[in-house]
Amino acid sequence: MFYEMRTYTLQPGKLKEYLRHFEAEGLPVISRYATLVGYWHTEIGELNQLVSIWAYDSLDERSKRRAALYEDQDWLTNFVPKTVHLLLHQESKLLLATSFSPIQ
Repeated sequence: MFYEMRTYTLQPGKLKEYLRHFEAEGLPVISRYATLVGYWHTEIGELNQLVSIWAYDSLDERSKRRAALYEDQDWLTNFVPKTVHLLLHQESKLLLATSFSPIQ
């Protein structure tokens, strides 16, 4: 199993706006293409960040699903244009579970 950890740094004061829109418009669409493991926001340390982890069976599956998401008109017209101005930075990391990890 492959896990993708995505970290978004938002404009100060825009966290709640982004979360409301993601829950209402983004999550239903992206859930067609990826399995959400967890979604968090920072409270201590670097603030105004969201961290999500998505599960994929393989890197090929991830590539295919992300490509399909980027062609989904609901994503492209109802979610992205309403949130892109709220973002300062995006980061994506692919994670592999160790043999002793509780999550495989």
